[in-house]
Amino acid sequence: MSDVVTQRGLWYEELRPDTVYRHAPGRTVTEADNTLFSTMTMNPQSLHLDAEFSRGQEFGQRLVNSLLTMSILVGLSVGHLTQGTIVANLGFSEVRFPHPVFHGDTLYAETTVLDKRVSRSRPEAGVVRFEHTARNQDGVVVAVVVRTTLVRREPTP
Repeated sequence: MSDVVTQRGLWYEELRPDTVYRHAPGRTVTEADNTLFSTMTMNPQSLHLDAEFSRGQEFGQRLVNSLLTMSILVGLSVGHLTQGTIVANLGFSEVRFPHPVFHGDTLYAETTVLDKRVSRSRPEAGVVRFEHTARNQDGVVVAVVVRTTLVRREPTP
């Protein structure tokens, strides 16, 4: 019988503060993604949905919904860091969108573990703060999000 390797995130003990984790692959954001996300979340903002309106605005085209950008950014980290090891998201802070995302942009993500500690109320888990950063295909930072999570500690045999 051959060995079996199952993809998972990292246990609390495996996450190292001040370490940058680069996630692959990237994700190209399409017009369909933006339209579907905006309408599903009841956000009828013309800057996301109305091409003619957006042509006359500052950026000259529709903008990708910033909450979609944030969702993709965090999602790009899941398989690498938290798949099957996270208990819950505890909060998001310091959310910034320094540059717009447009249809056709490809997002690439990296995450830095800012700090971590064993949970006082749940000793089988730890509290980890991640800083997620998204860059577009040109390397321009388009989003930065600090996320606090509750991550499982490695089970003892």
